[in-house]
Amino acid sequence: MRHTWRWFGPKDRVSIDDMMQAGVQGVVTALHHVPTGTVWTPAEIARRQAEIAAMADGAPSGLKWEVVESLPVSEAIKTQTGDWREHIANWITSMRHLRDAGIEVLCYNFMPVLDWTRTDLAWRRPNGARCMRFDFTDFAAFDIHILQRKGAAEDFPEEIRDEAARRFAAMDDARREELAGNVVFGLPGAAEHFTLEDVRALLDSYAPVTDAVLRRNFHDFLEQVAPVAQDIGMRLCCHPDDPPFPLLGLPRVMSTEADYAERMAAVDLPANGITLCSGSLGARPDNDLPGMMERLGDRVHFLHLRNVRRDSDAIRGSFFEDEHLAGQTDMVALVAAVLREEKRRREAGRADWNIPMRPDHGQDILDDIGRGGQPGYPAIGRLKGLAELRGVEMALAHGARV
Repeated sequence: MRHTWRWFGPKDRVSIDDMMQAGVQGVVTALHHVPTGTVWTPAEIARRQAEIAAMADGAPSGLKWEVVESLPVSEAIKTQTGDWREHIANWITSMRHLRDAGIEVLCYNFMPVLDWTRTDLAWRRPNGARCMRFDFTDFAAFDIHILQRKGAAEDFPEEIRDEAARRFAAMDDARREELAGNVVFGLPGAAEHFTLEDVRALLDSYAPVTDAVLRRNFHDFLEQVAPVAQDIGMRLCCHPDDPPFPLLGLPRVMSTEADYAERMAAVDLPANGITLCSGSLGARPDNDLPGMMERLGDRVHFLHLRNVRRDSDAIRGSFFEDEHLAGQTDMVALVAAVLREEKRRREAGRADWNIPMRPDHGQDILDDIGRGGQPGYPAIGRLKGLAELRGVEMALAHGARV
């Protein structure tokens, strides 16, 4: 695996120097300041590459921008409304500019309205660490009582509705504002920063978009972008839904192995590939991550390795971000499957045999706490996760399970 690290640009509290000391091999980033639907220009791409290439004292870092995460797909594209055709044309132009700059891997997602969703960004663990959590009951309280989405109550089981009502009644104004902010006011990696009114308006725009319509629109998007990616040597890799089940009455079409297989079959080109995120997919008990790597590994272009622990075996339920080698995904088995896929690729002579991986998210520990970094992206917590994953990889590479 090629060890990479997500960076949110010069304002990120985790610096290029920090990444150097962590020993990463490449950088995952995006132009978060560029409005969704517009072109990423060669000048902006070059500026970000230059920022990555230098340490604080001006010394060369030796690091390069290797993976784009993410080039956002606009809501207009997903709903096929407004300027959606222009947005696809701009997306393709941006992809060409990125490839001209030497970048070969492009991660994106097709989640309606919200990027990844959590109800708590700093949930305290018994040892004092902080992590992100999705609490299904808290989300119901937000959806039914704060957002006041029409029909929201019918989307939750009776016991969840009742407990959500009790929790909402017990919340003071500060907690209600915090919960709303955690869910919709903008998360790391999201191109938009929404208000409640923005979300309500977007939900209205999705009224005619059924599950079948969203799948069709996704296939239309792939039919236009994947052949271009194939021609220019860009590997596209769609990130799964997070959480991998419907929210806000919206369809989700990248939540299971069957979803991935359907998307790849829709445009059956090597460039049309997968971001295998063990944390997002692991929030569903019916997703077998090592098995998915074995069966879909030929099209896995990017890896997010993290772990979650679910509160129950319900398909829709609460979970928190556990330590990388804890949680309910067998990370050793998953890394072993990755190494077997890399071995197959080497033997087949594939140039992309070394799959980029980043230690995804991480718990805030030690000096991460109070540092004010991006939620889910601490320096020390991710460094700990990277070190653990490296240890697993090195042990397995010595022949134990590969």
